Amino acid sequence: MVDLRTLSPLDKETVLASARKTGRAVVVHEAVKRGGVGGDIAAMLMEEAYDDLDGPVLRIAGRNTPIPYNLNIEKACVPSVEDIVAGVLRIV
Repeated sequence: MVDLRTLSPLDKETVLASARKTGRAVVVHEAVKRGGVGGDIAAMLMEEAYDDLDGPVLRIAGRNTPIPYNLNIEKACVPSVEDIVAGVLRIV
């Protein structure tokens, strides 16, 4: 698993190596699913590591809505730990 918050010290080859090692990839980010950086990473993985993956890249992202200012409502719009765990369990 590669935490996108730490992606700045990592490069493309590190992400690809991780996906190839496990045969699976889950991309999680708080931004909306459409047009977010996670979509670019998922596309790169599918284009360059497709033959090494045991299934499609799973994307878990924020809801397709502007992120609200209210913290409680914001928490409902971004992926939770439960969302991530459920997604990972779906692909293993």
